[in-house]
Amino acid sequence: MRLWVNGGLVADPYAPALAPLDHGVTVGDGVFETLKVVDGQPFAFTRHLERLARSALGLNLPKPDLDQVRHAVAEVLDGWNQPTGRLRITVTGGPAPLGSERGNHGLTVMVAVAELAERPATTALTTVPWVRNERGAMAGVKTTSYAENVLALAYAQERGSSEALFANTVGNVSEGTGSNVFVVLGGELYTPPLTAGCLAGVTRALVLEWFGGIEKDIPMSALEDAEEIFLTSTTRDVQAVHALDGRALTAPGPVTVRAMETFARQAAERTDP
Repeated sequence: MRLWVNGGLVADPYAPALAPLDHGVTVGDGVFETLKVVDGQPFAFTRHLERLARSALGLNLPKPDLDQVRHAVAEVLDGWNQPTGRLRITVTGGPAPLGSERGNHGLTVMVAVAELAERPATTALTTVPWVRNERGAMAGVKTTSYAENVLALAYAQERGSSEALFANTVGNVSEGTGSNVFVVLGGELYTPPLTAGCLAGVTRALVLEWFGGIEKDIPMSALEDAEEIFLTSTTRDVQAVHALDGRALTAPGPVTVRAMETFARQAAERTDP
């Protein structure tokens, strides 16, 4: 692992490098992006930086210095000799008083890269008993306040799945803890619209551009008739779902196979689509 914090590389990524009263630590006041690194190059870097800025705006944080972030990423990746990696950019409100009020010490910026574990070809998905609030202040904002996701993922893992599935408050499919969901119904490919409370995933957007799909509200009850389901995310790319709540699914099915092949081909041709 390599780590950069507020202006420079940190020799020991596990040594103290953050103010104990940083607002990102005390109240989860921060935003982040996760990128895949392939042969030393961050994939879809521009799209991720744009979403980082949008998330900061959604959290009413000052706009991050994106030139500083680019410099930090370059420093972290200089000498990174692994074929793939998981890169994380985190921006927090910086040191602040105890409580919700922000301080005036400026933002904290962190960039880290670590090895990216090989993902299974398919995965199982478990519906959790909690919902995404599609009308909440943080809907669609990629914040560091991930406690709900941590709890949901643990619930799914206890049931043999690697991802959890959230409905929203009106009973439609929303998203996973770190993924977007695509569903094949009647031979057509659908994915929830952003108004369903899901994050505007970079991989989701690329699949829609490169392969297609219809953005439409999907009732949770419709999943009983799903012919195929796949997940998209930075670290999963396009990953088939072989079981939902214990019900076996064809994985990968024919639509998913074509989506996987299209994404892999297009991503290999373009580092920053």
